[in-house]
Amino acid sequence: MLKRIRYQIILGLLIGVVCPVLLRQIVFGVPFYVSTQIFTIMGGAIALVMGYIGYRRMLLFPGISSGGYVITSLTITFSILVILMFIMRLDYSRLQLLNCYILSTGTLLFIHLKVERHRKLVFAYVAGGLTGELPKIPHVDWRRIDAPDAILDAIDAVVVDLHSDHDDRWESAIAKWVLTGIPVYDARSAREQLTGRVEINHLYENTLGSLNPNNVLLKIKSVLDFFISLCLIIMFLPLMIVVAIAIKIDSPGPAIFRQKRMGFRAQIFTVYKFRTMRVATESQDTEALRKSAMTQDDDVRITKFGRILRRTRLDELPQLFNILKGDMSLIGPRPEALSLSQWYEKQIPFYHYRHIIKPGLTGWAQVSQGHVTDVTDVREKLNLDFYYVKNYSVWLDMLIMLRTAAIMVTGTGAR
Repeated sequence: MLKRIRYQIILGLLIGVVCPVLLRQIVFGVPFYVSTQIFTIMGGAIALVMGYIGYRRMLLFPGISSGGYVITSLTITFSILVILMFIMRLDYSRLQLLNCYILSTGTLLFIHLKVERHRKLVFAYVAGGLTGELPKIPHVDWRRIDAPDAILDAIDAVVVDLHSDHDDRWESAIAKWVLTGIPVYDARSAREQLTGRVEINHLYENTLGSLNPNNVLLKIKSVLDFFISLCLIIMFLPLMIVVAIAIKIDSPGPAIFRQKRMGFRAQIFTVYKFRTMRVATESQDTEALRKSAMTQDDDVRITKFGRILRRTRLDELPQLFNILKGDMSLIGPRPEALSLSQWYEKQIPFYHYRHIIKPGLTGWAQVSQGHVTDVTDVREKLNLDFYYVKNYSVWLDMLIMLRTAAIMVTGTGAR
């Protein structure tokens, strides 16, 4: 039922507009027919519907980043609503309108995640260049276009490698599809959005959007990281004290594990974690150091309580202090042990480029792939990290947080 647009709008209006009205009437006793309520209800409903229409129009590609259009579109329409009400001097409830915005955004994001992102896509593609790898991508019905004059029926879009050389007939056909309103996507962008990976063979200015991420966005992110981590430390401090005591009871050794890791702009810093493994004597052999830094499946060094901490990701909580210090971010590529990072840089091209943004407590690679122990898996992890660097957005951070919460509950990907 939610696949139909009218039902999506109705659900959005019920949760985003009607619920705040009922809540205000029940809690504060404010009836819905007073002028303040009427202007807020009408304005909220119009902003939601227009935001939904804007989201559908802005949905250039139904891939991983598409949920960001929900946030962008509703933020724009509700901001315009507030400005118009201020100019027209209309009396409205600021708290109720804020609740309307939050609930509307949450509802449409829920619909997007449950319906749009799991919708079976039908893509036609023109053979040549990078399109040869497209049929391997799952959850998409791929249909090859064998001739420029082929009739395209019941498809969502056409995918073409726009950087590949096509003869005049194909160039003319591609132009005709665009003019008739059929979406035409570049193969590279389509692959990235459908897989959540960015593969790099050569670095050039447009590989990751730019060789240097937007410093303004990074500074804003750092400020938010500081205040959010401070609040989380205050919230989880009693739990961290209990966990530290449990670790001391479970096995001899310190409660906090410290390790040198490669951080922002290849600067070395000390990361804090709850100790989940037995204390061992340090090895002087470089290869042994590398292997000891890489936790294996069913590692015998992990304590009983340590397995619980790893499965729930609670062992990462002390890294909130790293975020408070500015060494890390809430979300970003996970920092590797110094010995591992130095080894990976010798084995994998462009590995060092992942240090262009702050490492994170959780990240896109963590929630998409989980724990890795093989060099091949690390290459895949790097492709996922590059996707985050290139497509950083509020929506992507929200999606990572949601998946992280799910992993903490289910224990998926833990070692």
